[in-house]
Amino acid sequence: MMPAPLSGVLVRLLGFVLAFLSLAPLAAFADAAKIPHLSKPPRLEDFDTMHPTGPGAEMLRTGDFTQNFPADGKPPTEKTDAYLGYDDLNLYIVFVCWDSKKGVRGSLTNREPSTPFDSDDFIEVNLDTFHDQRHAFVFNVNPRGVQADGLRTEGQGTDYSWDTLWNSRARITSEGYIIWVSIPFRSLRFHPQDVGGWGITLARYIARNDESDFWPAVSAKLSGFLNQEATVSGLEGISPGRNMQFIPYLESKSFRTVNTRDPINPFYSTAVFQGRAGLDGKIVLKDSLVLDGTINPDFAQVESDQPQNVLNQRFEVFFPEKRPFFLENSNFFEGPTIAYGLLQSRLVFTRRIADPKYGLRLSGKEGPWNLGFLFANDCAPGHLVPPGDVNYGKCATFGIGRVSHDIGKQSSVGAMYTDREFNGTFNRVGGVDGTFTLNKNWNASYRGYVSSTLDPAAGYLFGQHHEAVLVGSGLRFAFSVTYLDITPNFRTETGFVPRTDQRAFYHYGHFYWHPKNKFILLHGPEENITQLWDHSGTTLQQVVSFDYAFEIKPNLIIAPIIAYESDVLRPVDFPGLTGNRQYVQDGFGIVFRGSPKRWLRWSTRIFRDGTPVVVTPPGQMPYTGDETAITQTVGLKPFSRLQIDNTYILERIVNGKAHHAVFNSHIIRTRVNYQFTPQLSLRVIGQYNGLLANSNYTSLTTQKNLNFDVLLTYLVHPGTAVYVGYNSNLENVDPGLCVHLPGTNECDPNGIGLVRTRNLLSSNDGRQIFVKVSYLFRR
Repeated sequence: MMPAPLSGVLVRLLGFVLAFLSLAPLAAFADAAKIPHLSKPPRLEDFDTMHPTGPGAEMLRTGDFTQNFPADGKPPTEKTDAYLGYDDLNLYIVFVCWDSKKGVRGSLTNREPSTPFDSDDFIEVNLDTFHDQRHAFVFNVNPRGVQADGLRTEGQGTDYSWDTLWNSRARITSEGYIIWVSIPFRSLRFHPQDVGGWGITLARYIARNDESDFWPAVSAKLSGFLNQEATVSGLEGISPGRNMQFIPYLESKSFRTVNTRDPINPFYSTAVFQGRAGLDGKIVLKDSLVLDGTINPDFAQVESDQPQNVLNQRFEVFFPEKRPFFLENSNFFEGPTIAYGLLQSRLVFTRRIADPKYGLRLSGKEGPWNLGFLFANDCAPGHLVPPGDVNYGKCATFGIGRVSHDIGKQSSVGAMYTDREFNGTFNRVGGVDGTFTLNKNWNASYRGYVSSTLDPAAGYLFGQHHEAVLVGSGLRFAFSVTYLDITPNFRTETGFVPRTDQRAFYHYGHFYWHPKNKFILLHGPEENITQLWDHSGTTLQQVVSFDYAFEIKPNLIIAPIIAYESDVLRPVDFPGLTGNRQYVQDGFGIVFRGSPKRWLRWSTRIFRDGTPVVVTPPGQMPYTGDETAITQTVGLKPFSRLQIDNTYILERIVNGKAHHAVFNSHIIRTRVNYQFTPQLSLRVIGQYNGLLANSNYTSLTTQKNLNFDVLLTYLVHPGTAVYVGYNSNLENVDPGLCVHLPGTNECDPNGIGLVRTRNLLSSNDGRQIFVKVSYLFRR
């Protein structure tokens, strides 16, 4: 029987779905290049001579690629030909890439749906199958045939978390390389009656030159990407079909870990050969709508999050979604997403659904309407509290609905509704948004939402969230200005809004010169300005930063930075303050990154400034600390099958008056991936987190953690895979875990909970070993 809160959500949202399923599709586009129907599938071998033979000779040739960067509008430094054709089941695209310098960069790496290529050459196919100039499927292949795919949303870039089933082959020759791509029509979403007009963009990236070449020409002088696509026709008698796919999985794991659900009474959780099974399913309705369902999902094989500094942070840190169930058509679920200042606001953030037992999604496009509906439960809130808590064992329910309507070439208006219900409480958000193309260089967007929340502690709350943005871009300039207004009582328990009670103005701009010399590709100033007030008129934050960026051959970027920042803390921000207190800091730093060689890629960011220290000992007020932040990454490819990625993050704060360290935080991470074959890989991650805290100046405690993660993967294709994993975790926790009552093994209820020591101890490590098998059934 369906839980009552979720049934209420379904009733409120189901009407939206039914209202739009029968709408007329968009009209077809004319004056398009015609893709021929092939008598038989082309092969990679048909292009062994770098010229087409056999079925390859029947394909449509496109060869007039144009540089986008570094010399916009100029001929490419290397010749590229692309060939297109199709049969009843697949679209075929072949790239013939000449390389006169014999400098092809290509590594045999694993297929990582969340990671595009970094320092390799690669080709790219963008397919705008609805020809709405708003969304596109993206397919990348490097010279070794390694795939990456994603979803492009105009104005927001490409999300490489999404993946689907398609085929690619590649070969490096004495004259360059060849790439063969076959994309099944049932891996795409489109209207069969509209195949007379698809949008398409083909691209080649030459890594050693940091060069991007496009067909048709995509100019940096114009704002937008998909509005510059070509139109292709001739795709007759094809359909994505009402196909169905199911991915069942089986998993078995053994583990031992410290459970801190009850912070006063920590204990060891153990299991031996614990079994688990689940199912993901997908059904395509009306060719372009996708119904996804999941029962007892599992995310054990998901790549770990990249490390970030989370210390002395006043606001929540953002980590992107990586779970496959939430990624299909994920760009249909969010209105215009704007990054302003250092905080990013989203009305849909599916990582809030931490432990779902089931979920259902309907997403896609019907005529000019874009639809996204999501229903799921989340049992994490009931698992994070100890037995006896009023919320123990209970699950929250989520409902999210979004509808948008295309207007003209690239403008749209939309409406959204989200609902989270939990044990008699609720959070509901609704509103409208729009994106508007003003001319070839300027765009504007608006989001306006209201929230209604029943909170057990604060009672009923009503809030508002408004945001207006103007963005311009051209060959030499970029400009954006944002005005934001979020009232104190605005809440979204389905989204990510780290700061409320603010009226804010944000501005970013740059102007680049492109000198015609053999050393400097571009140079110019960049600036950021932030001015933020609360609703009483108090200025809470002022930030002004300036840098001058240089891009230098080969693939080097350097940018020195200077900054000024002023923060104000109020009694509501920090209990104990009797009035508002201002903290003023100056800062300076440098960014230096590049990939000058096939085997080397690095990025260095060093910044020194002041910061308000809010993690103070009890009874002490915030004070200004001197902060040094260093982020260093180095990627090495000693040979084509081996990739080593190293990260070091330092966060050091010194008490500005006492000149003593408050804390030093070190994060050291090494990720090694060896690719035996395109399907079989071994990945090892070692990460050390060390927080050395001075108890005289901070409430933080010294913590040390050493983690090793080993994963053997046999990935036939997305959905069909075998994973064997092992994880070991060492932490500076006393083997007894807590202070015990005299003569017992029970924790003292008046104790401090988990007891930490100064050293890593092997007796308290957590271990896990698991085996997971999944298989894709598709028909």
